[in-house]
Amino acid sequence: MSSYSSSNLSSPNPSKGAKGLLGSSLIVASMTMLSRILGLVRDVVIATLFGAGSHADAFFVAFKIPNFLRRLFAEGAFNQAFVPVLAEMSQQDNKQLLKAMVSKVAGSLLMVLSVITVIALVAAPVLALVFAPGFAGDGGKLGLTADMLRITFPYLLLISMTGFLGSLLNHAKRFVIPALTPVLLNVSLITAALWLAPQMTIPVMALAWGVLAAGILQLALQLPFVAQLGLLVRPRLGFSDTRVKQVMKLMLPAMFGVSVAQINLLLDTVLASLLQSGSVSWLYYSDRLMELPLGVFGIAIATVILPGLSQRHASKSPQAFSDTIDWALRMVLLVGVPAAIALGLLAEPLVATLFHYGAMGDQDVLFSAASLRAYALGLLFFMLIKVLAPGYFARQDMKTPVRIGIWAMASNMLLNLLLVWQFAHVGLAMATSLSALLNAVLLGFGLYRQKIWQPCVGWGIFSLRILLASGALCGVIYLTFQPVQRWLVWGLWQRVEQLAIIVVLGILAYGIGLVLMGLRWRHLQGPK
Repeated sequence: MSSYSSSNLSSPNPSKGAKGLLGSSLIVASMTMLSRILGLVRDVVIATLFGAGSHADAFFVAFKIPNFLRRLFAEGAFNQAFVPVLAEMSQQDNKQLLKAMVSKVAGSLLMVLSVITVIALVAAPVLALVFAPGFAGDGGKLGLTADMLRITFPYLLLISMTGFLGSLLNHAKRFVIPALTPVLLNVSLITAALWLAPQMTIPVMALAWGVLAAGILQLALQLPFVAQLGLLVRPRLGFSDTRVKQVMKLMLPAMFGVSVAQINLLLDTVLASLLQSGSVSWLYYSDRLMELPLGVFGIAIATVILPGLSQRHASKSPQAFSDTIDWALRMVLLVGVPAAIALGLLAEPLVATLFHYGAMGDQDVLFSAASLRAYALGLLFFMLIKVLAPGYFARQDMKTPVRIGIWAMASNMLLNLLLVWQFAHVGLAMATSLSALLNAVLLGFGLYRQKIWQPCVGWGIFSLRILLASGALCGVIYLTFQPVQRWLVWGLWQRVEQLAIIVVLGILAYGIGLVLMGLRWRHLQGPK
């Protein structure tokens, strides 16, 4: 059993490498936080202008389809498959071979995405019906979804190529630009909603054009920084190349293994389309709030550790590999536990403060808060999946996460059918959270059983610190919470003021609780 954390307990001078792990995670988290905050502003604008009606439902489906596939291609399967191969090539220290591989991978990926995009443009009505079968009874709603899908789907190609370039930057430890890039999507959608929508016959169509514009801007932002690395090469087809075959071979199973949570959320949308109008939107707004801590911390940590894990595997450093996973798990628990508690206890205040304006009514707030509370139950497990899966992908083991993913997705489908009839859209969120629990437990147990991850000393006291500090957080929320009806009648600034008081006091209570229990900054450092 490793003792990196115990050595850090007594060492006031962590290694440069340790600072790199924590520092890089904080950089990515801060950039992602900016993006998520703008994302919430975007959703506030959309909720105010379009509410949770049929037009909003149509856009969310048209956006969710390419966005779901983006997570498979861009930040999901492709990234998990490409980075380990890139680490192997970097060990050879041959820039020409590296550039040749990048060129062929880029060209092959571009060709595959182009074919998929063309097919989707032609088959947009069919895709809309497949992903939202409940729209079949409303021809206008289904037609609007298909029209917007033809505009939004090319975003998949643009953002996937952006993700490819981002993988090169992340591998070079240049995390800022890839983490900052999503800001452009939010800026584009806010601009489209406020400026373009009033000028269009069907205002919601402006959001679809905003998605397309964002893809172009995001790709353009990455280009000069990749050029600085000397890796901005002309794409060439290379399906017969050994390295391209290796990436594609790893990518196919990773497309499923890394994206089970997204597949489950997409299944939620499909079933929600069969429920009363507004169900898709209620799930969307609650999912967006859940994505804030997941994206800021879970994905940030996963982004930082994957290149390091891949390099440690390539250099045959199993203990450092295990210690990196152990550090990532501790960071997830440190943030994920209080975040899940806050989302669950403050569901109505959060939804009301952010979305209860304009077309968003009282019922929409209460129904969105109910599904947010169900998603909060699974937040910690969604975050754990993000840091456990790279433990397999960095070792180019794609089969194990796929097997686990199949079990998780099957359980989600079964739970959906069991819970949806009793709890409607809330049952769909509950099923997704429970399947995430199964996925995370099986991933963690697999790494432990194979001795890939060996827990470092100090887990008992670390867990106790989080437990007691979380108790202090709950106490603050209990003492400062106001009845839900007040949140529904208060104005914007009253809500913001009350929520800010609760959040600030809650963070202070949690932080002070950790310090009083003996947690220090050096305990958060990664492995040497």
